[in-house]
Amino acid sequence: MAIVPEDLKTGSVFLNDDGELVIIDQTQLPNREEYLVLRTKEEIYDAIKRLAVRGAPAIGICAGYAMYVLAREKASLSPEQFMKEMREVGEYLNSSRPTAVNLSWAIKRQLGVIGADPSRCAEEQIDLLRGEAFAIHKEDIEMCTRISEYGLTLVKPGDGILTHCNAGPLATSRYGTSIGPVLLGKERGIDFKVFADETRPLLQGARLTSFELFRAGVDVTLICDNMASMVMKNGWVQACFVGCDRIAANGDFANKIGTSGVAILARHYGIPFYTLGPTSTIDMNCPTGNDIRIELRDPDEVRSMWYKEPMAPEGVKCYNPSFDVTDHELVTAIVTDRGIVYPPFDVNLAKLFA
Repeated sequence: MAIVPEDLKTGSVFLNDDGELVIIDQTQLPNREEYLVLRTKEEIYDAIKRLAVRGAPAIGICAGYAMYVLAREKASLSPEQFMKEMREVGEYLNSSRPTAVNLSWAIKRQLGVIGADPSRCAEEQIDLLRGEAFAIHKEDIEMCTRISEYGLTLVKPGDGILTHCNAGPLATSRYGTSIGPVLLGKERGIDFKVFADETRPLLQGARLTSFELFRAGVDVTLICDNMASMVMKNGWVQACFVGCDRIAANGDFANKIGTSGVAILARHYGIPFYTLGPTSTIDMNCPTGNDIRIELRDPDEVRSMWYKEPMAPEGVKCYNPSFDVTDHELVTAIVTDRGIVYPPFDVNLAKLFA
């Protein structure tokens, strides 16, 4: 039996007491709260690919646990064969969502545990992988708490905050990143008014962000993506908080498709625009946003996914990028677990890792 600390039975990804990987199936929310037990590399790959588990930090936590869970079936292998097969597992899982840097980061971290002493027997390696997976999860809880604390200093009670996609507890471990300050503020009796973009085509804002905030008692208003300009023009928004899936060394960042449009609108209306994320999301080996690979997804997510009947002519072409890249010049600041980073980002992000 695997011993799981009580404080790590939180968020949308965790181990049960049998050492099995469990996720909340985010594709079923808000109507059904279903849990999936993932036992094979194919099940884990599929869960990441189809967004049953999503959000950069949650994907990283999932990857950390996945490497442990999948290692357990290799306990009888020699040290050399164990290392070889775990590298293959890592490469396979990493191909499921190439844009999210936390996925590759967590896999590399677990492979580093094995590689620190490749001569160790498989049983020893498996115990170490479990401990490292717990460490990844715990660190994310701590990082999200610090991000939320820093973000809370950027707004005042009663402010209107616009957010895009979902970067709450479902996408992380606790509080979240972009809506973390809102949830932490709520705990402390500080109220905000949140405008949640529905976030086409997968509706993470409608299905997940409004679900989390409404359940927490936050004053949340769901809007279609193309209504953001109107609520900004009306003076209802004092700050934009969004998450991030990969931050380049110059401050450009990838986030859910539509984020860059929010940043452009915010600049036009003079509204501060912040991205919030853990330092594990910063890729200093990625010079600019032009170097971020953008995942293209199934056109049917646009044509027919949420409709009883298709809402576009059969055979019409669709362009469905999962992310876009927001230029660093549109970003007021990047809120991390190590502090708030202001321009020039190429200089100040590097200082985080000095």
